[in-house]
Amino acid sequence: MTAQAKAKWLRFLVLVLGGGTIYKLANLKDAFYIPMQEHMGLTHTEIGTLLSANAIIATALFVLGGFLADRFETRKLIPIGLIGAGSLGLYLASFPGYSHLLIVFSLLAVCADCIFWPSLLKAIRNLGDDNEQGRMFGFLEGGRGVVDTLVAFSALGVFVALGSGADGLKAAILFYSGIDIGVGLLTWFLLRDARQTSGNREPIGLAGLLEAVRMPGIWLVSLNVFMVYIVYCGLTYFIPYLKDMYQLPVALVGAYGIINQYFLKVLGGPAGGFIADKGMKSPSRYLKWAFLALIPLMAVILGIPHGESFIYAGMAATLSFALVVFTMRGVFWAPMSEVGIPSRISGSAFGIGCLIGYAPGMFAYVIYGSLLDHYPGEQGYTYVFSLMSILAVVGFAVSSLLHRSVNKRPAASTDQALA
Repeated sequence: MTAQAKAKWLRFLVLVLGGGTIYKLANLKDAFYIPMQEHMGLTHTEIGTLLSANAIIATALFVLGGFLADRFETRKLIPIGLIGAGSLGLYLASFPGYSHLLIVFSLLAVCADCIFWPSLLKAIRNLGDDNEQGRMFGFLEGGRGVVDTLVAFSALGVFVALGSGADGLKAAILFYSGIDIGVGLLTWFLLRDARQTSGNREPIGLAGLLEAVRMPGIWLVSLNVFMVYIVYCGLTYFIPYLKDMYQLPVALVGAYGIINQYFLKVLGGPAGGFIADKGMKSPSRYLKWAFLALIPLMAVILGIPHGESFIYAGMAATLSFALVVFTMRGVFWAPMSEVGIPSRISGSAFGIGCLIGYAPGMFAYVIYGSLLDHYPGEQGYTYVFSLMSILAVVGFAVSSLLHRSVNKRPAASTDQALA
């Protein structure tokens, strides 16, 4: 491996480390939901409101974040986002009042989703050439899964080591904050020598954002991400499904959740990247057929008899479905290169893509949850999973349009043109 290649992968690893840590403070409830209630005095509604405030601010600022990524150097924005989030964590560890927490969680969205995330996506894209996009984004997703797991369990270890009380929670928050600040400093020094393409040397202003808005390919990629993400939101309901329909023991519920949310991300991201780049030679082509593969997999899930004796069959079927979705998440940004988005405006493109693509997070859970509330038991799950199948069909249609658009481009390769 050449020195240039080593430097490239070192920068990539630092970016992955940042991507896997910056959201830990905003998602403190993942590992510390009950401690937040007990030691910060928060109710279920208050925690939910904090998360909603974070999501609303994030969604509102994605496009601005893309504009900033094109206007300023990503090697400056990425550490600013990380160090800013870490600094907010230092204040969060003082257990401020609820009104101040609303401000903190809103500012965490500014740091993570406006300043950091679009810049991270642009930096990842610029690290690899057009033939590496699937693998780069796949490894990003898989690497974030590894970091998610290690950092979360490490913070949990700090919490337990200090007695699982208020001091432990403060120490865990400080642990997250220290990692954010430390990684921010690393990115400042390791990204400063990153190769800049000629198109990236000049700051892009509002004209770049307007140019991005006018490109049809951005909207197709964004809608494709939207369809993958809305199906992904449904994976949450496999856990109560297995508990209610197959009497999954409490111990296995936790193990299944870790596998479903972390381990499959580690496997799915790189696997999707390699299949898209090496197997199908096109991320958009892979996404099209992956959507189609979800339909028979869901038919198997719905067809397995219920009851404790079929519990492992139910687990295997739901995990198989989830694995395919995670391979799709690993590469759903890669078509930005296929549709010909210039790298100089890729920050704006990713900002638009995030605004549309991640929008299901604001309403999908409400739709799925209301179906289960209105139709308790097997009927509700049948409706939810059937809706996910219908959405997979719509996703197949959207990704087919995306792949057709790629094939129509003059630069499309013969391999990409294969149906």
